[in-house]
Amino acid sequence: MFRFKQFTIQQDRTAMKVCTDSCLLGAYADVGVGGRLLDIGTGTGLLALMAAQRNPTARIDAVEVDKAAFEQATENAIASPFGERVEVVHTRIQLFSAEPYDRILSNPPFYTNHLRSPDSAVNRALHNDELPFDALITSVRRLLKPDGQFWVLLPPFEIERLVTLAQTAGLYPFRQLAIRHHDRKPVFRTITGFVLTGTPALQTEELSIFEPNGRTYTGSFRQLLQAFYLIF
Repeated sequence: MFRFKQFTIQQDRTAMKVCTDSCLLGAYADVGVGGRLLDIGTGTGLLALMAAQRNPTARIDAVEVDKAAFEQATENAIASPFGERVEVVHTRIQLFSAEPYDRILSNPPFYTNHLRSPDSAVNRALHNDELPFDALITSVRRLLKPDGQFWVLLPPFEIERLVTLAQTAGLYPFRQLAIRHHDRKPVFRTITGFVLTGTPALQTEELSIFEPNGRTYTGSFRQLLQAFYLIF
């Protein structure tokens, strides 16, 4: 269980647990005002509920292929203050059909050549066999409004691959946050926003989670997660 200020995430039946980088995506991505949002591969429902808290009039769909995760995300949404605005759907995004969205968020699986777990749910959550990057981009392109935004969390090498595929499909990065454990460590995750209009100049930022001592949260991290974390 992970308690936030306005909702609680139960995660005992899901392979992907709440993690800091996912919380950063939920807090950093532009979720707009009103409109319709889509969370691809919602897992516990974390991103959908963070988006619902930040955008109090949005309608949010959250797609999840794993049955146990779908059930738990549904329970988390119902138990939250946002249950009437969040619908969790049990399907593959490649088969999902809906009217286009103003915002699409995703923390997708990205491992391709790593050792497998004996747990099939863990493999589904971590390895991109069921949602390869080309399928993700095709789905985003199909489901995003012409003036919408797509936000994704990936490691540095994987985001380079995704950007190449995205640009081929007419999706262009316009904003990117590079995340470090602290400023003496390399970037380990990136949050990138994409749009369909033109080829915008890419705005880049960096965020360190900890001060150089590796124990104290930075002011920037505290500010970004202040609305969510109980400790801030």
